Amino acid sequence: MKSQNNRILTLDLIKGGSVIGMIIIHTLLIYGNIETQSETFLGNFIRFLGRGTSIFLICMGITFMTSRNQSLKSSIKRGAVLLLVALLMNFMKFMIPIIFEFVPENYMKKFQWDAPLEMQYLYLVLLGDILQLAGMSLLIIGFIRKYVKNKFGILTIGLIIASISRELSGININIPGVNYVLDLLFSNDFPAYVYFPVFPWVSFIIIGMFFGKWYAEINYNSSFIFKKMMLIGLFCILLGGPLVFFYKEYHYNTFFYLGPGGVIYFAGWTLIFLWLIHITLSKVRENFMITTLVYCSKNLTTMYVIQWVLISWGKGIFGFRQSGITKVFLLMLLFITLTFILQKALDEIMKTIKKGRVKKSLLIKDHTL
Repeated sequence: MKSQNNRILTLDLIKGGSVIGMIIIHTLLIYGNIETQSETFLGNFIRFLGRGTSIFLICMGITFMTSRNQSLKSSIKRGAVLLLVALLMNFMKFMIPIIFEFVPENYMKKFQWDAPLEMQYLYLVLLGDILQLAGMSLLIIGFIRKYVKNKFGILTIGLIIASISRELSGININIPGVNYVLDLLFSNDFPAYVYFPVFPWVSFIIIGMFFGKWYAEINYNSSFIFKKMMLIGLFCILLGGPLVFFYKEYHYNTFFYLGPGGVIYFAGWTLIFLWLIHITLSKVRENFMITTLVYCSKNLTTMYVIQWVLISWGKGIFGFRQSGITKVFLLMLLFITLTFILQKALDEIMKTIKKGRVKKSLLIKDHTL
């Protein structure tokens, strides 16, 4: 399935589905008690879905290579904006509940802080997550797209980054501002500070760029490119699987700090999953669900911020990790609904602002005439 501007609709639907998935996963992690998270089928299944970050990143890489604006300036600007949005989101998530004193006591206790209060607040605002990964990655992949024109050159860069990431992990030079950037790039201290360090996670984006470049070269033949994904995915599993299972400490230190074997292995399963989804969706006609997921894909960043802020604020009402499976399921429905309501409200606000600018522009034009 292909949408306008040579974008692959399958990827837009997966990215849109990730919005719903994130709400479900985050609701479980914030509100589900230990039994709900670890001892129920639904809890274990949702936690398994939480390992799907590589799917989103490979999709990001493919669409990055097929987007309208291919300029380096645009990529740098988008990366900088995402980093600012990430800081704003952390402030909204953590500091607003602290300022207005509706943070559950057991949530604060889990940090076991001994440092001065100001340092604790700074830690929360600077906490690294997927938005920081995306923002930092855009600052890198913009240069790759501009200066590396051969798809195999792009792939080689991705594999080199995967290969050296474990060797570079944990770099620290004890200069506060510089150290934060190094943490975003090379952290190996989960869950203390950065969940998704750029090295190795940007490798998945660059692998996606390889397929995006290939997709453009074959005149946007989606059937061909997904078949190649399946074949290369099988090869990656055969190559990465033994490394992960026999040399786990190095190649699969944890999910968040993969070695080269872990990157190749997860990339393989991701590529096969994308092929399976494409095969399934190729037989589906447009319907309400598809339209909804495309909408989520177009508003992915804002909906990501909205859902995290809502879920974080909700701790003051529903408690932290104290809910059973039924309550967690109802909370999932609640936060999905509220996220869509607020996104729609934001759409209307932006439309009103845009109309006001157009009217002002027309008035100025009429006046000058």
